[in-house]
Amino acid sequence: MLIFIDKRIPDEAKQNLTAYGQLIEIESTGLVYDSISGHPDIFFCQINNQLIIAPNTPTYLINILKSKNVNFIIGEKNLSKKYPSTTHYNAVVSHNYLIHNLKYTDKKIENSIGDRQKIRIRQSYSRCNLIEISEDVFITSDIGMYKKFNEIGNISVFYIDPVQISLPGHSYGFFGGCCGVYNNKLFIIGSLDYLEEKENLKVFLEINKVDVVELTHNVLFDGGGIFFIEN
Repeated sequence: MLIFIDKRIPDEAKQNLTAYGQLIEIESTGLVYDSISGHPDIFFCQINNQLIIAPNTPTYLINILKSKNVNFIIGEKNLSKKYPSTTHYNAVVSHNYLIHNLKYTDKKIENSIGDRQKIRIRQSYSRCNLIEISEDVFITSDIGMYKKFNEIGNISVFYIDPVQISLPGHSYGFFGGCCGVYNNKLFIIGSLDYLEEKENLKVFLEINKVDVVELTHNVLFDGGGIFFIEN
């Protein structure tokens, strides 16, 4: 198992993740703004066990993908420091949907989703704000997504106020950036004890038969997600 993380996530989280696989730590300089320069969800969009990656993903990282036999496709749009060029790969491809601001989605992602339905939203940082914990069951820190999913009706969604989440260089981060899902487990960089919604969230997770792995004892930390890839 390969686990892609920002090099700057807390050491406690890294140590706990090593029990589940080999860590691949991401860092870059000069491609996007510094606070997200190691975030997996900026460079990659994950579709099942495949990655769609930015063409200007750092060479060392592309070489790791090749050496580890990771199934990946190089996208069409380069990343840059200027919005919306930081958002092309920050889409969520769930069991049944592509969820993104489709004005900015890289075409290679759209071409790789099979018969999934497209859900157009205003939030361009979709993966930062959204994670699917089981089929058609989501947690989001974007109120617009929360309202949209409730309108659709066949999606179960839980909302978390993002002001409780740390992202160095910003006033706050986003919930999806704290998390990864593997084998019916929600891995969180932080502790639920720091969320006002913790009790209701625990019930929501229990109802959906998802266990929680808290990777640190501290405030939730937005590291651009945790990507699990079987190799």
